[in-house]
Amino acid sequence: MQARASSNRPRVLVTSAAGHTGSAAVRSLLERGFPVRALVRRSDERSEALRHAGAEIFVGDLFDYRDLQQALTDVQRAYHCPPFSPNLLHGTMLFALAAEEAKLEVVALMSAWNPHPSHPGTLTREHWLANNLYRWMPTVDVIHVNPGLFAFTYFLGLQAIAHFGLFAAPFGDGLNAPPSNEDIGELAAAVLADPTPHIGKSYRPTGPELVSPTDVAGILGKVLERKVTYKDVPFSMLAKAASAQGIPTFEIANLRHFAIELASGAFAVGAPTDHVQQVLGRAPEGFESIARRYVASPKLIAPGLRVGSKLSALFFTVRMLLQRIPDLDRWEEERGHPVLKTPVLAQDSPLWRASAERRELLIQPPIGFADLAVTATH
Repeated sequence: MQARASSNRPRVLVTSAAGHTGSAAVRSLLERGFPVRALVRRSDERSEALRHAGAEIFVGDLFDYRDLQQALTDVQRAYHCPPFSPNLLHGTMLFALAAEEAKLEVVALMSAWNPHPSHPGTLTREHWLANNLYRWMPTVDVIHVNPGLFAFTYFLGLQAIAHFGLFAAPFGDGLNAPPSNEDIGELAAAVLADPTPHIGKSYRPTGPELVSPTDVAGILGKVLERKVTYKDVPFSMLAKAASAQGIPTFEIANLRHFAIELASGAFAVGAPTDHVQQVLGRAPEGFESIARRYVASPKLIAPGLRVGSKLSALFFTVRMLLQRIPDLDRWEEERGHPVLKTPVLAQDSPLWRASAERRELLIQPPIGFADLAVTATH
């Protein structure tokens, strides 16, 4: 049954609408009675499900300004969720320009928990740049949604967990309060439904409590009704598994920093938050509840993910072990990525840690034209 949108409510555009948080935001906005245009890369099963729910589907390219102009026609508000891909800043700034041209009221911008200017990850530094530049938009207001490490990342090795009882990851004993995709998307929908109290604020949705990888293994064992053991492994093993699954090298190169930060405690700083409770008026979803839903429907973790048979899990393990470990530093250098000589991970940055303990984004003071004029004369 399709949700019915009220004609007198602002139309909302959701980008990356078939993704982890975008689809949840679309459905939540439709349930609230808002007309929703869902921008997707292609027509497929996921976009058809959104169409059936009541969304208007727009197939387009986030890096093509003409598509953004068309997608934003007769739109008043937007949830922009930049894809985890190269040129994040390029695409995010294109969207900012299109939002200004379309005279939007407000944009809810998806970011991350760990951005700061000296981070080793290109993607994370570009998030920091985008967070700051969006504050400089002359007429469009911004609300930041900046979750930490999503809950779904703990389930990417679901085959080995289900068939071998092994949760292997390079997470050390790192604590995190992982949020569900659904809580993040619903929070984004809620701040767009009534943006006035949220303008200029940043929200870090988390789960209700900190959990360690050993805790995660125990919860997965309970859900799967079998013993699951956590094994801390080098990141090279995760890189081999990701490569065997066809995950792009760019994603692997940036995920390595998140793994170190999780193991070093960065995602425990300032967590858990009460932001889901503040915005949605309810407690955030706990990890066991998330696990039960994702195990029952693995496509919520990643499109095409299957638990499969034990034999298929064995074949994948062999393929993974034979996979060549990518040289991530060399890969970045060969593609001209801006590599810092002395980068600093989030937990080692005093500026980031201070902002994180306050549960705020690390944002530079806005620069006005007068400030630029003074700077130019010195």
